[in-house]
Amino acid sequence: MSAQILVAEDDIRQAQVLRMYLESEGHSAVVVHDGRAAIDAARRLRPDLLVLDVMLPKVDGLDVCRILRGESAVPVLMLTARSDENDLLLGLDLGADDYMTKPYSPRELMARIRTLLRRVERVEPADDGVLRVGPITVDPLRHEVLDASGRQVTCTRGEFTVLATMAAEPGRVFTRRQLLERTRGWDTAPTDRTIDMYVMNLRKKLEPDPRRPVHLVTVHGVGYKLTPGPTPVEDRSERRGPH
Repeated sequence: MSAQILVAEDDIRQAQVLRMYLESEGHSAVVVHDGRAAIDAARRLRPDLLVLDVMLPKVDGLDVCRILRGESAVPVLMLTARSDENDLLLGLDLGADDYMTKPYSPRELMARIRTLLRRVERVEPADDGVLRVGPITVDPLRHEVLDASGRQVTCTRGEFTVLATMAAEPGRVFTRRQLLERTRGWDTAPTDRTIDMYVMNLRKKLEPDPRRPVHLVTVHGVGYKLTPGPTPVEDRSERRGPH
């Protein structure tokens, strides 16, 4: 798919390289060099994807992500020179969908961008508020879930909240802490283990093979994400081991 991509990068040379790679793949690239300009451009252009450097002048990338995530579901891929796990988790907590640590391979970055755009393209929108992610259907108003065969699946309130949260932003990685915040009130004393149990139960109800999940996927060391599932050309070798 051809997309409009906003690049927020204060290193002019790196920004030019990114623009060249993006345009070579048929995308339209808009480049800005500080956080204030990134916020203004995102609001004005409503891009399909934002490539966001963390270390930006005026407003840093983490604050840009926090502000925009409160206004939009635009996919955000963060670039960071920081390798500390806390910085990574903070970026994901603020709503980033993916990240890469500098220095990075432009070709790998393009592959990540293609993956994010493919996730967005494969989510079926609905005017009635129903969320459809691949074969999984979630209706927040009726509190209903349908599996791949169209069969209604019974979920607890906590399970439904976790699933609906991820279905609203397919492909985004949610930390356990983020999911815990959404489920407070459904469980008397929720913990990280509670979230793991919700996901395990949902896999039993929705996955073709719960031991090799293709929809409710673990991102090791971070949390979980909901995806439409693999396309025929995707490498099935990633599914060989249990998650």
